[in-house]
Amino acid sequence: MKVFHSPAHTQHAPPFEIFDGGEKITNFEMPERMERILSALRTDGRYEIVPPEDFGLAPIRAVHDRGYLDFLRTAFDEWLAEPTDYERIALLPATFPLPGPRGHVPTTLLGRAGYYMSDLSAPIVAGTYPAALASANCALSGAKFISLSAHPFPSADNPIRASAPHPLTAFALCRPPGHHAGRANCAGYCYLNNAAVAAHWLTQFGTVAILDIDYHAGNGTQDIFYERADVLTLSIHADPDFEYPYYAGYADQTGAGAGLGFHQNYPLPLGTDDAAYLDTLAKAIERITVYSPQSLVVSAGMDIYGDDPLGRIRVTREGIRQIGQAIAGLKLPTLVVMEGGYNNEALGLNVCAFLEAFHQ
Repeated sequence: MKVFHSPAHTQHAPPFEIFDGGEKITNFEMPERMERILSALRTDGRYEIVPPEDFGLAPIRAVHDRGYLDFLRTAFDEWLAEPTDYERIALLPATFPLPGPRGHVPTTLLGRAGYYMSDLSAPIVAGTYPAALASANCALSGAKFISLSAHPFPSADNPIRASAPHPLTAFALCRPPGHHAGRANCAGYCYLNNAAVAAHWLTQFGTVAILDIDYHAGNGTQDIFYERADVLTLSIHADPDFEYPYYAGYADQTGAGAGLGFHQNYPLPLGTDDAAYLDTLAKAIERITVYSPQSLVVSAGMDIYGDDPLGRIRVTREGIRQIGQAIAGLKLPTLVVMEGGYNNEALGLNVCAFLEAFHQ
């Protein structure tokens, strides 16, 4: 299996985040996460780890707001140039917009920070923007690879059926993760929505389904595709009634306009175990089967694991293995995009357990 990975992720290493109750803590989303996964993949020996291709900004601008991207690119340098005595190791806002229309983007840096940054868990540091670009390129490179079997018709330029008679799978080892990043905001450790960028790119070959199995609701992905019918978005996650992101991920949020009925959330109760999770997954897989997409993008968060420090459901490693088996059983061209997972001791083994069935 091809694994797309860039060492540029190490440039993004926020020294802290502001946790529940305003506590300043070490950021859970740290570079060590990728090293643990890479170590497990190399020990397994069946993975070809390759660098991503540079796709430029066009595929990212197709998904994200241009003003937001400009802010993300310049924010930290502007922060360093601000004539204040504030600590300059990371940028976080202190003020956020009130509910309702947000028609005006402030000109000041801190005003724009509050406008484009939705919470206090996605600080911007010097290397955030290049790391986020590299992460999105990992997802796009994986999308390009699986498109060899996702394209509906062979052509002189892309003789797909001849070169890839079976559905292909790729693993985009993305960091920073992406599924909380909306069209015009970062949040929850996420800056660019890697899965959404890849899924939109894949729509040139036909319809796409995104299945989000991260512990937290994929609210950014929901935001991006909520009014579209060419990308079916499904998210299985802890009930936002008790868990981040709190304001999105409810079962009655099913799309709008052309996208009505093409988004589905599956909120899970506290303490959900393997059997209950797999029952819910079966419902999502049935939706995907009926939709019959050309390709599948999986936002794979390993924070569903029972011993994850940020999770409160109880899926075991064997449960994670069975989740992978059920998804692989769809036999679709599949791009697996890395999202959350913060038990670093177990993370690599959990990823390998999930990917196991895609080798068979």
